[in-house]
Amino acid sequence: MDDHKENIHSADGNVNVSNGDDDNKLKEDSTVCPKEKEDAPRASNSDFSHAVYKEISLANGQINRMSKEELRLKLSQLKLDTRGVKDVMKKRLKSHYKKQKLAVATADDGQQADACYDYICVVDFEATCEEDNPRDFVHEIIEFPMVLINTRTLEIAGTFREYVKPELCSKLSDFCVKLTGITQETVNAAQPFPLVLKQAVKWLEEKELGTRYKYTFLTDGAWDMSKFLNMQCCLSQIRYPAFARRWINIRKAYRNFYKVPHSQIKLSTMLAKLGLQYEGRPHSGLDDSRNIARVALRMLRDGCRLRVNEQLHGGLLTPAPAWAAEEGAPPPRCPGNRR
Repeated sequence: MDDHKENIHSADGNVNVSNGDDDNKLKEDSTVCPKEKEDAPRASNSDFSHAVYKEISLANGQINRMSKEELRLKLSQLKLDTRGVKDVMKKRLKSHYKKQKLAVATADDGQQADACYDYICVVDFEATCEEDNPRDFVHEIIEFPMVLINTRTLEIAGTFREYVKPELCSKLSDFCVKLTGITQETVNAAQPFPLVLKQAVKWLEEKELGTRYKYTFLTDGAWDMSKFLNMQCCLSQIRYPAFARRWINIRKAYRNFYKVPHSQIKLSTMLAKLGLQYEGRPHSGLDDSRNIARVALRMLRDGCRLRVNEQLHGGLLTPAPAWAAEEGAPPPRCPGNRR
């Protein structure tokens, strides 16, 4: 639903990311996928004086001079993924050598490198829509999917999906049914959003997220949390859940990590650049979430440390502050009613 999400307008004007480029509304967040010195071994020499950076620099220079076939051969020899365009393969090989050399350096310094979070929860809502949404159109969530990534095993650890019964406008438009594949009969038989949210919270609690394990959320763009969930909570007269206030916008993370232009950060393009094909039905919330998770897993394997980069603060979409970049989400709790 990413293309259609780009034409969404907020009913109350508090959150407005309607031009399809959410990053034009936000300042560049340097906390996403840290630069070289942020991965420095935690020794007394925390700047670039550490000898490992000279080795990394030399390796990067050699990789830059390699042809596409040379890159593919080297990746194959290292038993790494050989799919993707040349720039992606270069980044993958550089990240491999960097991770390898920094692991040795941190081990020598008595330190242990780790991922930012134990789990990353991918969310991609589907909502009511029309072919040409009027500016004051109110979107109601009709599919609530989640895909859980284990950052240690780099595997999908579980999935959740519940359909939601819209209450403001109970009849789906023909366009919405065709786009999402969600039928009128499906939403008629579903529960209202507050009850579905309780089920989602229970699922997250059963995974011990926020208690035993450090976790955060990840979305394809800013719309899912800042618009769909925010708008739905207003409609359902419940508070916005505290555990969903910060998330990773994978579009920003992907663009920063692979150094690509804005035109190459749609889900279909990200998959293609990584040598992957979309699996499932486009605009199915769960299938979209699974494919977003595949991009995230590839980025993690390529050496990206995915970090929180956006948040909802005072009802407004803003960059996440640096101190929040590696802070996990709080334990999931059902929000109270609005007063």
